[in-house]
Order: sequence, then structure tokens, then C-alpha cells
Amino acid sequence: MMTDRRSAVAGMIGAGGALALHGPLAAADFKRIPQRASVRVIADNDYAGDPDSLVALAHQLLSPKARTVLVTSSALDRKFPSQGPADRTARLGAAVAVELAERLGIAAVPTVAGTEKLGELTPSAAARAIVAEAMREDKLPLVFTCGGPLTNLAAALQLEPRIAGRMKAIWIGGGDYSSGTGAAASGPSGGWEYNLMADLPAARRVLGDPALELIQVPQSTYRQMQMSIADMAARLRPISPFTQWLYDRFTSPPDFVDIGGAWPMGDTPTVVLGTLTPESSRLETVTARAVNDDGTYGAEIAGRNLRVCTRIDARLAFDDFLALMMLNAQEHHAR
Repeated sequence: MMTDRRSAVAGMIGAGGALALHGPLAAADFKRIPQRASVRVIADNDYAGDPDSLVALAHQLLSPKARTVLVTSSALDRKFPSQGPADRTARLGAAVAVELAERLGIAAVPTVAGTEKLGELTPSAAARAIVAEAMREDKLPLVFTCGGPLTNLAAALQLEPRIAGRMKAIWIGGGDYSSGTGAAASGPSGGWEYNLMADLPAARRVLGDPALELIQVPQSTYRQMQMSIADMAARLRPISPFTQWLYDRFTSPPDFVDIGGAWPMGDTPTVVLGTLTPESSRLETVTARAVNDDGTYGAEIAGRNLRVCTRIDARLAFDDFLALMMLNAQEHHAR
């Protein structure tokens, strides 16, 4: 009898502990809590790099509280290995972003690749697309989210400085602002961090712009976003063909990477802070500082404040992401 009961329960359980995608609870015939988009989002990232950028993009595209109006792709630092030619990583990233949206069954979102050269504040197709969206009149406020180097945003600001006052930006990057305690405290330390150092001129342009409202998520905060490898295999992968495809993006890391018990999903705070709610995370207002050549913070920038996220609500982020994956799978099954 116990064996039969277990078999029956197992048959009812689907991906991630959800009910199987059939039966009365799988149908979209219940009354949903009403939600409507309250922001426009430009999602920018180096999508040809660490696949956590794809988790953040899928999360963003499915979030009902935001209307994703543009996806822009930045290049990878050529010193690091990639899945394709080093001089085409921005274009490769744009292509995988397009594929992701198609696999989710989402209507086409304009997707534009930026320059393949980091460190140069030159106009690009992505920069021009950002300017066009920022200057367009719309009743919804605009949020620019960046999980990689700030290349495309910096180029857009250089092209049209007025866009700084027409958007809010959320950036995953930079060293910590912790200054220690006691007499030894001498101000924020900062330090080497990939998104910062991959395009230091771009970071300096964005961090130093007093007209741009900016939330910075430094390294110690985005590292709070850890999804266990077991969770990825047991709860994420089985949900749908899409989540199988997404999971597979994590299965071929570079040979020099020793995967531990968890994978950092460091780009997801952009969705939490820009779309879900910042209320369960912690943000502090600080005076912006110049960035030295080694990534450490230098002198204060007069008149320039920014918000720094020191704690992110990882539970909210992962639970919402997995639930959206399940709902998307149910909608595909019902078609």
C-alpha cells in the first residue's frame, strides 16, 4: 500500500515539486492576482559569457511587472576564453539572447549587439538603440539593467548626455564599499572586479555622471546569489524543455574552473531591484568615488551620490524565478 501511495504521489509531482502539467490546477482558469507593467527595462549583459546572464534575462522577460523593450549585448574581455571567436562575442551574445526569447515563446524583443572593443567610448548600434529608447516618450519610467561591463551605457551617454536624466540604472559590478572599523578605516577599498576592470573607462563615465540615478551591486552583494548545483539539477532542469536547455548552458565550464557546491547567479539582482521590489533588500546612499587603475576607490566625486546594495533578497529572487519557469511551462503545455 505504501508503495502504491508513493507511486501515485510521484505521478502527481512535476518539475521542482510542482504538480504535473495537467489536470484542473494546471489550467489557466483560476482568477489571478492582477499585475501590470510599471517599468520599461533595457536588459544589457555579456550574454556570451557566464550563463547566469541568461538566467537573469529569462527571469526579466517573464516578469509581468516589467515591459522589456530592448536587449543589448556587450563583448567579453579577450583575455578570457569564450565559446566563439574573441572578436565576435557581442554578436554571439545577441544571438543567444534571441534564441532564449524564442525558446521561451516570447514575442521578439529588439536585440542589438554593441561594439566588440572594450575600453572605447565610441558609438555603436547598441548605444544608438539605448539613446532612441531613452529619448522616446512613454508613460512608464525606464530602467537600464547591466550585468556586465558598462560599455554600451557609457557609449550611449557619450552619444547623448541627456539620457542620464531620463532613466535609472542598476549595475552589477565594482569592488566593495566596506571600509573596516576603528582608526584603520580609511574609506571604501574597492578592488579588482571583472565587470569593472573589463571596461574601466566605461565604468568611470557612468559612475561619475551626476545626472544618472544609479544603483550599484558590488561584488560582496552579488555573490550572495548562490544556487546550489543540486537545486539546479533537481528543481530547475526538470521543469521544461527550456529549463533543460538553460541548464545545459552551465555544463561546459572552462577547464580551469573548479565548480563547487553552488553556482553564483550574480546578475539576478537586476531583476529583484528593478522589477520585483527593493524593499526586502538593503540599499545605502554613498558618495561616489573615482576609480583607480587597479579598481580601488579613490577620492570622492563632489556632488555625486549613488545607491549601493549591500544585501539582496536571494530567497525572493530564486523562488520567483522558479515559479515563473513553472508557469511558462504550464502555458506551453496548455497550447
